[in-house]
Amino acid sequence: MPLIPEEPQIHESAQGPRVSPAAGRTAQTPRPVPGPRPAAAPRPGRPGPGPARPTPPAQRTHGAAAQTPPNRPPSPAGPQIQLIPAPADGALDAAGEAVDLLLDTGRAPGDILVLTTGEAHPWAAHELSFGEDAYWAQHDARDDVFYAGAAAVERASARPVVVVAVNADAADDADARTLPLALARAEALLIVCGDPQRINAALGAGV
Repeated sequence: MPLIPEEPQIHESAQGPRVSPAAGRTAQTPRPVPGPRPAAAPRPGRPGPGPARPTPPAQRTHGAAAQTPPNRPPSPAGPQIQLIPAPADGALDAAGEAVDLLLDTGRAPGDILVLTTGEAHPWAAHELSFGEDAYWAQHDARDDVFYAGAAAVERASARPVVVVAVNADAADDADARTLPLALARAEALLIVCGDPQRINAALGAGV
């Protein structure tokens, strides 16, 4: 059964309250790139090292997408799946919006794992410049949102919510490799941002 495309609405339960997107916000805000990090100074208001929460980018509207289709109910055999339609070059921004909404609605940062199938998230690229040991120590601490690329998905551990940005080229097979692994690591909710046809092909019609 194909996935039901959805706007960036995050619903932990099919019966929960619906969060409507803000109207009239069409200008896109550039995604911040992390700057130099002090060697051992924790971020203000954070329990320890981890990705600074980005400024929420402006909500995009997609014409008929102003009307949100019904939520797909969670499957008793696995996590709930949410689909946010987005082009490959906009999937990273859509994933960032999804993370912001999750945090705004009460999700703990350590509950969230963000995966990319193509270009790495700027935070992941920045933190990896300090070495893999420091990078994976933040993953193991589980005190903040963690960002990883397709090559690292097998090493990433399960979290309640997994957000995937399908930002690889259509010719790349990263979707088929990454999405089933992401589904296996999502304990309660899998949010996938990208082209619906590619996502359905990677996850299978029966998911």
